[in-house]
Amino acid sequence: MYTPGFNAETDVPTLRNFVRENPLCALVTQTGGGLVASHIPMVLHDSSDGFGVLRGHVARANSQWKEFLSSEDALAIFTGPQHYISASWYPSKAIHGKEVPTWNYVAVHAYGRMQAIEDPNWLLAHLRTLTDTNEIIAEVPWRVADAPPDFIAKLSKAIVGLEVVVSRVEGKWKVSQNRNEQDAAGVIADLDGLGTPVSEAMKELVSSRRPR
Repeated sequence: MYTPGFNAETDVPTLRNFVRENPLCALVTQTGGGLVASHIPMVLHDSSDGFGVLRGHVARANSQWKEFLSSEDALAIFTGPQHYISASWYPSKAIHGKEVPTWNYVAVHAYGRMQAIEDPNWLLAHLRTLTDTNEIIAEVPWRVADAPPDFIAKLSKAIVGLEVVVSRVEGKWKVSQNRNEQDAAGVIADLDGLGTPVSEAMKELVSSRRPR
């Protein structure tokens, strides 16, 4: 991923937190017929060394689990807040007019070799972790144990686990770090004026990434 120095994020705890807070990724793999991608949630597990291990699953009917080339790295793309930035928000635009719009966004790319896993015990443990991690938003969290065991066993046969041992990770926070204080203030003010959840999230990111 092309990442200018001022946009690069290399702090491992920050990158791990981002992946855990934005678990839905585009999982891209190389196959004999070209690139294939699936959009799936993945859980980042700690490992004894390295960034960690990503675990997810796809439907057995999704041929990606059978066709990916195990000799090539998989790529998991995690994205977060994003927003269009109008050139009219820069005060410098009114001075010299030499400005263009852009797009602010946050992304983390995780690379590593992948394996497919069909072991029922692995799948059950994965499903428990996946649901327990995400059900915290519910007033009464659903748990795998809430469903009949034979029902879960039947559904588990229709999925295949995927595990990526992360060997390389890239983080990009493109949030107006290259703008001067006046232009950044203009971006923050106009994002605030929009008053939407996405504009609020980007406003906070732009503010948090200003030089101290």
